[in-house]
Amino acid sequence: MAESKGMKEQFWDPVAGFGVTFRTMFRKVVTEQYPFEKMPTAPRFHGRHQLNRWPDGLEKCIGCELCAWACPADAIYVEGDANSDAPDGERFSPGERYGRVYQINYLRCILCGLCIEACPTRALTMTNEYELADNNRADLIYEKSDLLAPLLPGMEQPPHAMLLGDDAETYYRGEFAAPAPGAGSAAPSGDEVSS
Repeated sequence: MAESKGMKEQFWDPVAGFGVTFRTMFRKVVTEQYPFEKMPTAPRFHGRHQLNRWPDGLEKCIGCELCAWACPADAIYVEGDANSDAPDGERFSPGERYGRVYQINYLRCILCGLCIEACPTRALTMTNEYELADNNRADLIYEKSDLLAPLLPGMEQPPHAMLLGDDAETYYRGEFAAPAPGAGSAAPSGDEVSS
């Protein structure tokens, strides 16, 4: 036998479910005008990745692959290669190695930032760029050329010799003071280039 419902269950409970609707029905509507008006992101927003450079243009990435190992989504692929100081050799970074192949698959990336924390040279940082949608899956796999920071005035396109010091430790410790060749003023410090 079914028990008879009380007054509360019969009349109040069906109306109470619409409480949120009734409370918000007369509030002012807030409409975002995106993409015509873009709101600024928070300063520490995790957006698209960027591979940074030293003030002379050499790449900060040493091809250690720690970012790929730290990635929980397996979205980063790195192949390291050796730099060479031989007369016919090429130098892309101050270290013994550089990242010959660097790819980030934004179909997998969850923008968590663990790769940034794993990077020993602060070569990889995240920008505030968040518009990563595309209609083609292949275009969402960013290559090294897509991720490298642009050359600033006074920087030279690698490969070239180390211009700020004689060894990699000078770069990593930030002990260089001389401006990059061709720069009108003092070269930016390593932190300014990586932001």
